Amino acid sequence: MTKARSAAVEQAEAYYDSPDADAFYFHVWGGEDIHIGMYENDDEPIVAASHRNDETLASMLKELGPKHRVLDIGAGYGGAARHLAKTRGCHVTCVNISETQNRLNRELTRKAGLDALIDVQYGDFENIPAAAGNFDFVWSQDAILHSGNRRRVLDEVTRVLKPGGQFIFTDPMQADDCPDGVLQPILDRIHLETLASFGFYEKELVARGFEKVEVREMTHQLRRHYARVARELTDGYDHLSNIASRDYLDNMIKGLGHWVNGADKGYLAWGVMHYRLAK
Repeated sequence: MTKARSAAVEQAEAYYDSPDADAFYFHVWGGEDIHIGMYENDDEPIVAASHRNDETLASMLKELGPKHRVLDIGAGYGGAARHLAKTRGCHVTCVNISETQNRLNRELTRKAGLDALIDVQYGDFENIPAAAGNFDFVWSQDAILHSGNRRRVLDEVTRVLKPGGQFIFTDPMQADDCPDGVLQPILDRIHLETLASFGFYEKELVARGFEKVEVREMTHQLRRHYARVARELTDGYDHLSNIASRDYLDNMIKGLGHWVNGADKGYLAWGVMHYRLAK
């Protein structure tokens, strides 16, 4: 039986389906990729840094090739899936709660001629629409924070992976030593009660039979990305107000500032986490 989704997932679906959010994330945040970028400098274009994130994670999956099946949970517009299918020849299933994003994902995938290698499914990562042991790799970029029950997400990842399968992901998190209460402005903005941490994921994944392959702490990239997006949004405010409401843009600028401030104070964390399920 499918379990009920958390309120946080329901809120995330409504948010990402909204015209304001869709316009902002596609035109400002990164286009086909709406995760945190990996920048070589503060002025690098967001799209280039976002693509570097895709290839960095892909390069860590050294065995990945045409015979493998990948599940991307929280796939957004499908930029990572198309990168993996095109460069590694693997089959990718995208699971995503926003049908607005899914429609564009399907359109871009068709235009890229990758229909045979990419499936786009409506669904959420608390109830992954897939049989047990169906995937060699599970992939996720900055999506799991939107769950109100991250342990259930990890249960689902464990269920759908084959024995020996690999899980690679990034997620905006709080520092392991973050003081209580200091992230409330961020949590209120994204309608969450908590953020995870490196320690949380390590403990929970090990308890589910995973072993750590590699963890790269890259919190400076979170700070750089939110600051870069805020600058892009501020510089293009007048133009962007033609495709998204000013109230939305004003609240986004304020929210981005909370993330930058939290990173500057050492309250936040971000990086790449790569784990392997026991055989």
